[in-house]
Amino acid sequence: CHLCLKKFCSFSRCQNHLTSGPFQASMQRNKIISRKNVCSIPVTPPRRNIVGCRIKHKWKENCYSPISHWSGTVLDQVAVNPSLYLIKYDGFDCVYGLEILRDERVQDLEILPDKIASYRESDTRLAEMILGRAVEHQFEMGDGSKNGWRGLVLATAPMMPTWFFITYEKDPVLYLYQLLEDYKEGDLRILPDSAMEPGEVVESLVGKQVEYVKEDGQQRIGTVIHQVKAKPSVYFIKFEDDYHIYVYDMV
Repeated sequence: CHLCLKKFCSFSRCQNHLTSGPFQASMQRNKIISRKNVCSIPVTPPRRNIVGCRIKHKWKENCYSPISHWSGTVLDQVAVNPSLYLIKYDGFDCVYGLEILRDERVQDLEILPDKIASYRESDTRLAEMILGRAVEHQFEMGDGSKNGWRGLVLATAPMMPTWFFITYEKDPVLYLYQLLEDYKEGDLRILPDSAMEPGEVVESLVGKQVEYVKEDGQQRIGTVIHQVKAKPSVYFIKFEDDYHIYVYDMV
């Protein structure tokens, strides 16, 4: 069967960084995605739990590309593919999905000894209030003016409850921001009539393979890796040819 997706524009807030670094990816969006039933392939999880660890490594895309240096934090391990990790790299707002322990382009990986400290969010009422809500998020431009982006607050990051996963209408990629600070400073506004309405979800699509058809007819293959608790019709998708995590409402 075919599931219709909302159409988004192709501009990405991370695009300027990515085009000059190793994580190059097409930012074009599609109109239709089709669902397939596939057999799950057992994956042996790594022996060491690196979730919450700080890491650094070199990246070499191919034999002709220069080596670049990256450091970041491992946010989570994907249950349906334990080799895949969600990573927040320093200086980037996007969340990346990489098989960090087995990707040959990752060189000299160092898992630093200290994990990030797990802590509680003091303003739990405010955190609960913005989860699953449509918002307008203000970003400061180069000339000092502010530009509002409509988005959806998805969840708090594991072990980092002051950081929130969010995606935007203009760019349905997974981002990570400290939204409570932005809310208190007036840079995050909850849109009216955006109360959480989970609705009835008969079947979870997590673990399903999806086929992405672009406007030019090209196809991409991906996997549904997560269902958003605050909005059960919304899912995270990881495509085979991309390091971004995409967010789509599958209703």
